[in-house]
Amino acid sequence: MIKNVIFDVGKVLVEWDCDSALRRLGFDERARQAVVQATVRSPYWNELDRSAVSDGELLAHFLDGAKGYEREVRLFWDNIGLAIQTYPYSRSWIQGLKKAGYGVYILSNYGRRTYGQTREELSFAGETDGALFSFEVHQIKPEPEIYRTLLARYGLKPGECVFLDDVQANIDAAEALGIRGICFTGYEEAVRQLRECGVCIPGQ
Repeated sequence: MIKNVIFDVGKVLVEWDCDSALRRLGFDERARQAVVQATVRSPYWNELDRSAVSDGELLAHFLDGAKGYEREVRLFWDNIGLAIQTYPYSRSWIQGLKKAGYGVYILSNYGRRTYGQTREELSFAGETDGALFSFEVHQIKPEPEIYRTLLARYGLKPGECVFLDDVQANIDAAEALGIRGICFTGYEEAVRQLRECGVCIPGQ
């Protein structure tokens, strides 16, 4: 029986739109591509989420990957939060699940710097029963350790949990530990799949 719903954040509860952020910063197509390649598509981006090294070291790696676009990389670095916007359904979804008696938790790959710039967009986290962001423990999905950390921190039993994430590898890792998984493709489809798991909100 499912008693707890665990949410990823990016592309589940909040939009992550890097291209929109770069456009708002005034970058042309060539600059956008250069910045994306040097940051988001860099192997060091996961280390931003892990946050086990200093911001200065990470920024240095990103700058090394964007020769000629150092100014643009720095501007994006200072405005990563522009890529994050809360989905309209997120807060009411959490509230509805809690009102229906379910425990609600967050498990997200989320960098320390990004978190600092998006606290307001993540205010819904305060309405959950618990949240674990990767930067807090220097662990990232799909590493099994971060799932175990969440389960241990909040005393959760894997078989009583369902996890929603937009990345199949993260779902696979959760299921390997006995957590039921739903690969998120949209709100309405997720609600339908939750209902199949026996997780229902009155009125839905």
